[in-house]
Amino acid sequence: MSLGPVMLDVEGLSLSPADRDLLREPAVGGVILFTRNYESPEQIADLVADIRALRSPPLLIAVDHEGGRVQRFRDGFTAIPPMRRIGREYDRDSDSGLQAAREAGWLIASELRAVGIDLCFAPCVDIDWGVSEIIGDRSFHRKAEAVADLGNAFARGLRSAGMAAVAKHFPGHGAVLADSHLKLPVDRREYGLLLDDMRPYERLVSTGAIAGVMLAHIVYEQIDAQPAGFSEYWIQRELRTRLGFGGAVFCDDLSMQATLGYGSMAERGRLALDSGCDMILVCNDRDAAHEAVDAFNDYSNPLSLVRLARLHGTGQPLRETLLASEEWQAVNERFSHWSDRPEFHLDA
Repeated sequence: MSLGPVMLDVEGLSLSPADRDLLREPAVGGVILFTRNYESPEQIADLVADIRALRSPPLLIAVDHEGGRVQRFRDGFTAIPPMRRIGREYDRDSDSGLQAAREAGWLIASELRAVGIDLCFAPCVDIDWGVSEIIGDRSFHRKAEAVADLGNAFARGLRSAGMAAVAKHFPGHGAVLADSHLKLPVDRREYGLLLDDMRPYERLVSTGAIAGVMLAHIVYEQIDAQPAGFSEYWIQRELRTRLGFGGAVFCDDLSMQATLGYGSMAERGRLALDSGCDMILVCNDRDAAHEAVDAFNDYSNPLSLVRLARLHGTGQPLRETLLASEEWQAVNERFSHWSDRPEFHLDA
């Protein structure tokens, strides 16, 4: 059975019979895990193995695990600093900042691959315009070139540990105040002012550092009336054609309040897929998940299947071997002391 276009969540620490039935539906192509699904490294490894055993090829298994505020697994995993902290290290010493970004990517991917997870939705390459609280310290920097440098290093770190990078939130979430989890943000800037937000993607695409991109639930009203995740303009004209991106495109969670004005869950999913998304996320709403699955059980896009197949993780180190390695111990030690070090702030 091939991978379907829908990524869903599961209820708890282990698969319920209802979870198993739903994940076997043809429309399902992936699972995203949350904090409620995590108790320990051993438990999450068992849950991942159970999910993988349901289908062939196995479902993609993903998690939001950027570091800082957005790190779903805590106890038993290294605490990763927020990306703003790495950006400030870059201001203090660019080589040290780039090394930290690479090591953060490697460490995240190594620990997640050791429990069988394919994808971390990272790096977040939104620019810190000092406006968005939901982005805030998730951003590397307020300068596009710095975000491009650090995002590229982070993505290479992920890849070196067997994990593809999925950059977000295209074309940029950092210049709007509203949180798309709660309402639909509107960015009123003209196209020329949005080019800086897209500059990190230009770098990541040109270097081949990313295999996926996640779209923002934002309307850029000077460009298109549709939110980016429902927009042929942003996906086909900008991302695919101008930037030349050939990887997988994810529509962010369609259960977010920002999308509620665009019809039923099936209608929202159709808007995203027809606009060029390869996979849609439907999280924390089991009724909506069933609606999406019913709507897309007969859906097929051969190009999407190829793009999604490339996202499976490669290599899976034994956790005990990873934790005993000199590389893991050195990187873990460096990050464990970051909270004790004074931060460097650039005044200009």
